[in-house]
Amino acid sequence: MAVEITRRDLSASELRREAARAKDAKASRRMLALAFVLDGRSRT
Repeated sequence: MAVEITRRDLSASELRREAARAKDAKASRRMLALAFVLDGRSRT
């Protein structure tokens, strides 16, 4: 199932920075996954 990213408030590098600051590990992993997708990497 394809998912479209509709909000682009933060760039991939900003998402990585916020992921490093996050205290919630699950949220951090989600932010890193979104950063990879924004960079054009495959979701698999």
